[in-house]
Amino acid sequence: MSITNISAVVLAKNNESTIYNTLKALEIFEDVVVYDNGSNDNTIQIAKTFSNVNLIQGEFKGFGWSKNRAANFAKNNWILIVDSDEVVDAKLLQTLQTKKLDEHTVYILNFRAFYKNIEVKYCGWNNQKIKRLYNKNITRYNDNDVHEDIITKSLKIELLEGNVLHYSYQSIEQFVNKANTYSTLFAKNNAGKKSSSPTKAFFNGVYSFIKTYFFKQGFLDGYVGLVIAYSHMVTNFYKYIKLYELNEELKK
Repeated sequence: MSITNISAVVLAKNNESTIYNTLKALEIFEDVVVYDNGSNDNTIQIAKTFSNVNLIQGEFKGFGWSKNRAANFAKNNWILIVDSDEVVDAKLLQTLQTKKLDEHTVYILNFRAFYKNIEVKYCGWNNQKIKRLYNKNITRYNDNDVHEDIITKSLKIELLEGNVLHYSYQSIEQFVNKANTYSTLFAKNNAGKKSSSPTKAFFNGVYSFIKTYFFKQGFLDGYVGLVIAYSHMVTNFYKYIKLYELNEELKK
């Protein structure tokens, strides 16, 4: 039984290694919007092989803005946001087929995280609950460049059965690239709004490593836990040192 009342919306850029599995799991949806923002690998070619995909090529203005933009191309009012490195499992698909949706409810999904094909069970990555299904006539994403979220004021929240499998990183290089991208977006989004300093950058970085590796037991994930904890440290250091630089430039 196909899913006709929900549109799946996927943001993509250079995800040739993961997007096939993402879209294969979404074949049950009659309407899948792939919003590509500048791929120069085989992402677009892969998306075109799926008959239920409406491929849109557009600009990227931060994650919040871009997700709202992509949702505008959906045929349905119900929007399921799926990243191009995520796979919706069979149990969640079954839930979506049978669930009677309430337009005044935003639905939360459970996430299982992987590095390559290794499941990350600690580091704060396991079983995260993230809002991903909403009615676009009732609400939308906020406009945050990073850490975007669905606006839930006066709305109910409900967890759905099933999982999203998140294959977030395929290489160490991706950790490095995302640390740079996310820290830049954070700094631009908060310049002139938040204070920062080299000291704040240093201690935020150190604390994020300690929290991930020790408090959240990342050490139990072996070398993968070390990579994740170090990546969190680097990302947080660069977030606040870049913010410090931008704030200093605004004073000139």
